[in-house]
Amino acid sequence: MADYSRNIIKILIGAIIISTSSVWVNISEVAPSVSGFYRMFIGGVLLLIICGVQRIELWRGWRYFSWLFLAAVFFAFDLYFWHRSIFYIGPGLATVLGNFQVFFMTLAGYLFFKEKIGIAFIIGLIVTIVGLFLLVGINWSELSTQYQTGVVFALATAIAYTGFMLSLRHVQSSKHSLSTFANLGIMSIICASIMFLELKFEGLNIDIPSTQSLVSLLILGAGCQVVGWVLITKSMPNLPASIVGVVLLLQPALSMVWDIIFFNRPTGMIDYIGLMMVLGGVYMATLKKKIPND
Repeated sequence: MADYSRNIIKILIGAIIISTSSVWVNISEVAPSVSGFYRMFIGGVLLLIICGVQRIELWRGWRYFSWLFLAAVFFAFDLYFWHRSIFYIGPGLATVLGNFQVFFMTLAGYLFFKEKIGIAFIIGLIVTIVGLFLLVGINWSELSTQYQTGVVFALATAIAYTGFMLSLRHVQSSKHSLSTFANLGIMSIICASIMFLELKFEGLNIDIPSTQSLVSLLILGAGCQVVGWVLITKSMPNLPASIVGVVLLLQPALSMVWDIIFFNRPTGMIDYIGLMMVLGGVYMATLKKKIPND
């Protein structure tokens, strides 16, 4: 159980770091897709530099590479749909629906990994989801055709994110897996290449307009993509897929906190109740949860 606790702590810290992504994106002064490209490119370059300095192996054959390529494709789709869902339905609803990946992760864990789901997890999941709904203040009566399109994109985000997490989890769990730095570095560069092609197709440029923009993008790439994802990726193979999905729900909850602190988001009692429910639900879902065959 000691190893389990350490992995829980790692994934929690990783989720907290990545939750700050919205802050750096918000002050980067570039389009969301452009900040996404730089996040993957800067992070990928730094990770591969680390691999070079430490002489970490970067190749395991084409079959292994295909899994990393699949993870990169899923993550590129995740970013593609995510930015568009925000445009149609706003960050609140997009956050909740995008994080419905927890349902897909849990389903995959049950169907493919034979993971047992306990009552504490079920209660924690329900509390977490209800808390997220309270946080964003959804008003279903206002859904229009545009909103329906945004909902479809947000659900597509959840599916793509699930595919990314499961693909990366498979790679990390492989008997002959490369190091976490190598896996994330290769995946990030592939994803950055895909996003660069997307930007060119859309006619966007990748100019960095100011020093503030440069600093924000560097922190986004080095902090969120490298430190955050290394912690999460190292812990994923040692945790049930269902637990990984629920703990990562901290990201939208903490993004709300940063929004309140740094950008003066109007916040009422219901928002605070929702935040407490999310944090409490995540804790409850991880309580006394054992790894199969531990």
